[in-house]
Amino acid sequence: MPAARSVGDRSGADGSITNDDPLDRAVWRLRSRGCWDDAAALLEPHAARHAPAALRRAALLVERCMFTATGWATAEDALRGAEALAGDDDERGGAACERGQLAYAATVLGVRDRADEARSALGRAAALLAPAAAGRPLLDFRRGLMAEHVADSPDSARAAYRRAHAGATAQGDTLLLSFTWRHLAGLALRDGELAEARHGFAESLRIREELGFLVGTAPALAALADAAPEEDAPRLRAEAARLFRLMGGVPTWLADHLTPDPAAT
Repeated sequence: MPAARSVGDRSGADGSITNDDPLDRAVWRLRSRGCWDDAAALLEPHAARHAPAALRRAALLVERCMFTATGWATAEDALRGAEALAGDDDERGGAACERGQLAYAATVLGVRDRADEARSALGRAAALLAPAAAGRPLLDFRRGLMAEHVADSPDSARAAYRRAHAGATAQGDTLLLSFTWRHLAGLALRDGELAEARHGFAESLRIREELGFLVGTAPALAALADAAPEEDAPRLRAEAARLFRLMGGVPTWLADHLTPDPAAT
């Protein structure tokens, strides 16, 4: 079975998962279970006039597109609202980063080739976000996705993922770390570095399980299975398939990487 290559399943503009605010906790609970529309609805009353809330809502709906390959028009509308409300470089840069991710998702999922738009938006975000800005590690990660999956430049991707990993570590963005571990491990696997790949995939899975990021756990299990010893891989892949079915077939791009369960056919 070919390695399960993630097309980059992170989109959230907000890395604060353990916030004491009840709204933040509710949004995280829904997002982590793949209930993006419900999470976005909680933010909608605030998003009409508050730029950070509008950006956060748009990010949720962009993430939904990446995981489900649906909801493009809703995400576009939310993103236009966030762009209109953005009042400083950080907010404009964050909106541009989400614009780039939406265009990237449409490209890699085969909906429409928007690679030029993705490059332009991410370049605009890079010009707006200061090196120490809170959104910079996520931008670096997404530029790595473009380098790996659109430009097919693994060296550039690795450098971008490493910058994102360092930035996420410095900022305490644990969820983003689960993605940087995962994608660095994917490049290691591509190079035949099995021990490094297993370590990275295992770290990604550990973080997602600890955070309760259920919607991202099946991809993490499938990725670890691709690097695991032969005796462990079937168990990991079976658990990934079980969670994939539990989540209603989300993320959709994972379907091609999972062996169907004969008992279910």
